[in-house]
Amino acid sequence: MRKRTNDRALASSPAKAGAEGDAKQRSRAPGPRPSPGNSSERTCILTRRTGSREELIRLALGPDGEVAPDVRARAPGRGAWIGVGRKALDEANAKGKLKGALSRAFKTGDVVVPADLGERIETALRSQALDRLGLEARGGTLINGAERIEQAARAGKVHLLIHAGDAGEDGNRTLDQAWRVGGGPAKGLVFPLPRTILSMALGRENVVHVALTDAAAARRVTHAISRWQAFIDPDAGLDGAVAARPGSNDDDLDEGNA
Repeated sequence: MRKRTNDRALASSPAKAGAEGDAKQRSRAPGPRPSPGNSSERTCILTRRTGSREELIRLALGPDGEVAPDVRARAPGRGAWIGVGRKALDEANAKGKLKGALSRAFKTGDVVVPADLGERIETALRSQALDRLGLEARGGTLINGAERIEQAARAGKVHLLIHAGDAGEDGNRTLDQAWRVGGGPAKGLVFPLPRTILSMALGRENVVHVALTDAAAARRVTHAISRWQAFIDPDAGLDGAVAARPGSNDDDLDEGNA
């Protein structure tokens, strides 16, 4: 958390006041807030905009010189970071701007940029979001079934509510209302994929609605889905709840914390 500023001290130190003002301005920049445990910033090779590791997407250079998405930022060696959506990335790739930026970032002209790099990144982010849901299901922090979710929501035990993309409006409305009664936001998150995909990701049958009953798990799932959706359409945002229920902290986005 940002400490309160001592106005008297700032008044006697213009340089400090300016630095504090710059920090406040940066804190208002759009995009996910970095987790305190990993606050190091990276720079987008295309826009030069800075952001946290959680906000930007890492690209890695393979042994054969081909560039590949590294959305979990775990591949060894030098990496390059992007902070643009798929449309902007595809355009930069088609015009050769992406290859130039990558050559400078990797300090080599022997860089192979796949024509479908944007699609590969989108697929990797989608898989990461589905994997995250599967991990939470196996960890016991995720429940499904309309009746079970409604009871937990009314009791204030639901931190994130998700509806399949093909869920019925009546079912969504009923669970949304139960979540509001329990202190949640106005609506649950409408997942961009149908129930068949959700069911496969969770290893369960006919999953139409899911709920996260742990605050940290809700933050991890929200983060994974929002990264994926931001790459698809940076201006759209998520349909429905974009964060865990009010009162949750966003300090546990580490992929390893399952």
